[in-house]
Amino acid sequence: MEKNRLEAFSDGVIAIIITIMVLELKVPHGSDFASLEPLLPVFLSYVLSFIYVGIYWNNHHHMLQTVQHVKGSILWANLHLLFWLSLFPFVSGWMGENHFAAMPSALYGLVLLMAAIAYSILQRTIIASQGENSLLAKVVGRDVKGKLSSLLYIAGIATAFFSPTLSGLIYAAVACIWFVPDSRIERLIGQNS
Repeated sequence: MEKNRLEAFSDGVIAIIITIMVLELKVPHGSDFASLEPLLPVFLSYVLSFIYVGIYWNNHHHMLQTVQHVKGSILWANLHLLFWLSLFPFVSGWMGENHFAAMPSALYGLVLLMAAIAYSILQRTIIASQGENSLLAKVVGRDVKGKLSSLLYIAGIATAFFSPTLSGLIYAAVACIWFVPDSRIERLIGQNS
């Protein structure tokens, strides 16, 4: 299978995820700034989730640049990632509607953790398919950023039960870590062209 089909399918699913998230934003009934205040938690959870979906889309795109041929195992690993990403609208909405309460914040972190694990599985599946000397294997290395992110998600989940605000800040910190995509893939692709 050509990787373009995988990219197109993934892009479509991610676009739908973003669409569902934005449709969850309700229009206030007032016409002043005070009418926006009750919507602030929902909006903040939307912004954080939008950033996360954007980060996954961006890094997914960069990772797929290293793929030569798509095997069935890559398709399944990609679907596994898309499953966890598809839960973002639900957990984001639940967390925002409940003003970052403990249980919704913890579940949000759990979905973030599972998406990170799924992304790591996809990475390892691509490396296994392309070989240990593949471009992606060179770029990923020991994946310090990925391992650190998972540890921070676990800390955020645990923290949610005594300080949901701190938990949200931890999730935002992880997003900041990943906000700028790794330029090593583009640099190595440029060298190998």
